[in-house]
Amino acid sequence: MGLAWNSMGGSTLYIETAKIEESEGKGALVVTGQLGDVMKESAQIAHTVCRAVLLEKERNNPFFAKSKLHLHVPAGATPKDGPSAGCTMVTSMLSLAMGKSVKKDLAMSGEVTLTRRILPIGGVKEKTIAARRSGVKMIIFPSANRRDFDELASNVKEGLQVHFVDTYNEIYDIAFASDARTQES
Repeated sequence: MGLAWNSMGGSTLYIETAKIEESEGKGALVVTGQLGDVMKESAQIAHTVCRAVLLEKERNNPFFAKSKLHLHVPAGATPKDGPSAGCTMVTSMLSLAMGKSVKKDLAMSGEVTLTRRILPIGGVKEKTIAARRSGVKMIIFPSANRRDFDELASNVKEGLQVHFVDTYNEIYDIAFASDARTQES
């Protein structure tokens, strides 16, 4: 689950990934959901990052080389754009590739770069409120947004575990660890 914001406030953003074809040399990505150009670019970057992460974590897993994927962001009638769903897209595709579930009460937001850095986002307050409304207990934000979160009213932050990260590897450890030790902020 990703977090988004626009002039109307914050909302949750679900990212769905499905394998639609498999055979040697078929590695590809199709994206849908009325995505703007920046978000389409984020999906392509996420796909590249996934290939690198999977090679590192499961060296003999040929999933991305053999699989044509369909990544969809529901609510297709609602235009969506911006780079901050990148880390959520990576997590969704890796979940499918490795057959590992992501923690159910987790939401995240952050632009991912080809070198796996997680860049700052906008709308921390709106995204935090949207997460609370959706029953999220744990949020991942870029480290560069720590001050934005710290400045929120205590009632907005109450009951949330928030992790601030610099790289996708940190997100991987949180999202896929079965017994991740977390710190409350």
